[in-house]
Amino acid sequence: MVVTQPEQTRRRPELDAIRTLVVLGLVFFHAGLVFDTRDDFYVKNAETTDLTTSVAAIAAVWAMPALFLIAGLGSWHSLRRSGPGGFAVKRLLRLGVPLVVATLTIVPIPQWLRLRADPAYHESYLAFLPRFFDVRLDLADFPFVLAGEHFETGHLWFLVLLLAFSLMLAPVVRLFPGEAAARAGAVLAGLAERRGAALLPAVPVAAVSAAAGLEEGFAAWHRWAYLLFFLYGFVLASDERFRVAMRRDAPVAGVLALVIFPVGMVMFLTAAGVPGADPFTDLDPLAAGARALYGATGWFLVTAVIGLLDRRAVAARGDVPARPAGGKVYAYLAVAALPLYVLHQPIVVAVAYGVVRWSAPMAVKYAVIVVVSLALTVAAYDLLVRRTRVTRVLFGMPGDRPGS
Repeated sequence: MVVTQPEQTRRRPELDAIRTLVVLGLVFFHAGLVFDTRDDFYVKNAETTDLTTSVAAIAAVWAMPALFLIAGLGSWHSLRRSGPGGFAVKRLLRLGVPLVVATLTIVPIPQWLRLRADPAYHESYLAFLPRFFDVRLDLADFPFVLAGEHFETGHLWFLVLLLAFSLMLAPVVRLFPGEAAARAGAVLAGLAERRGAALLPAVPVAAVSAAAGLEEGFAAWHRWAYLLFFLYGFVLASDERFRVAMRRDAPVAGVLALVIFPVGMVMFLTAAGVPGADPFTDLDPLAAGARALYGATGWFLVTAVIGLLDRRAVAARGDVPARPAGGKVYAYLAVAALPLYVLHQPIVVAVAYGVVRWSAPMAVKYAVIVVVSLALTVAAYDLLVRRTRVTRVLFGMPGDRPGS
């Protein structure tokens, strides 16, 4: 494929900022599920509210899709540097190793605490572990091929999907002729020069969301819709004209998202109000239409967020990236995104397990869970992960510290 400007090889700090924002935002998101009436989270407060559903939807509609798109962008550059074989090995090390390490150590904690919420349950964590790892092979839920009564990948479903998408992409790239790929990329990049072209990828996302449904366990998106965002990112990285198109069409995408998101939410909540209905999967026109608008909104918001931030990140002269704000704090958090993601949910659940027993207003409990969980997550990363080469590698980071 063709790269028309050297800018494509430069690091894009706005993408690091989005990734860091989303990962830290997951602490707020998962803390909110403790108080959500609908969601079956590991730990539940006695008093719940429907407000969290609407607030969470505002973040869910774009946050995780943005992570998959950014991962796709990075995959193009990694494949270009390392080739399909080297890319696959690097993804197994960066994603597979922390997936296995976390599954063996901290992923069982939320499931155990769910059981501990029952006063009649007294099993220790060590006694629970053999039951958690009592698994069988089940290919029906690919790529989640292990199943059991208590076993789960938990919040690491993101790593499972991203690793699967990467390992699926590598052989396809190897088999697809380079010249044919370059020609196809050039045609698509030429089409991207037309105004509004960056809005068109919303159509397949909307179609998949309407037909396949939404999976609540995957942040209210279907796994194959995430594959589209991943592939979109891979293609977008291949030619500078795609990036220009996102910058150009970002304002229109933002306006469209603001217009259709409330309409889709009203349709979704109306469908949810029908007795026995499931708007996440039902194929009736109201539910499917709401999901289609949700899918389109997701693409429009991702385009708007990335495109508008890119406008700010690129200086007026010579397309020189602007210096990111935040200084040392930004640099510290940018490289910590993956381990912070891996660590955060068991910590949120553990903190919430104690806090929900307090006699205090929901707002106070929520604030305490967020603040304490953020502090403990960053502390766990700093003290247990970043300080040694071995722990850095086990959590998907480069072995050497930045600047060392």
